[in-house]
Amino acid sequence: MPIRIYYEDTDLSGVVYHANYLRYMERGRTEFFRLAGVSKMASLEDAEPTAWTLRKVSLEYFRPARLEDQIEVHTSCPSLTGARMEADQNIYANGVLLTHGKVEACIMTLTGKPRRIPSHVREKLLPYLLETGA
Repeated sequence: MPIRIYYEDTDLSGVVYHANYLRYMERGRTEFFRLAGVSKMASLEDAEPTAWTLRKVSLEYFRPARLEDQIEVHTSCPSLTGARMEADQNIYANGVLLTHGKVEACIMTLTGKPRRIPSHVREKLLPYLLETGA
């Protein structure tokens, strides 16, 4: 998923502010769900509304993205179990790896209770699991 870096994304030196990588990764996961045919809005409108929330995030920065760069967010899913999904995410510019992130997300009711991933959502995500995933 391509994203252009704008002035608002950067610090005084023209380098992307570190926390903005989390925003780009969120967009990447949202597009991953969209590609799989999973609607986050539909989950909120179910009889028992649910939402994905992050349980764990780790980021490793290799090189900075800069003002006017075009970056790409690549998202893969190595694991889908119970109420949790793991996502591996890489951010590239011109084919060069800038940032690697790992995210563990879980599905929760709107009252904050974990819920197993609904079968219709799981079925849509299963074809996108990495071969090493479960």
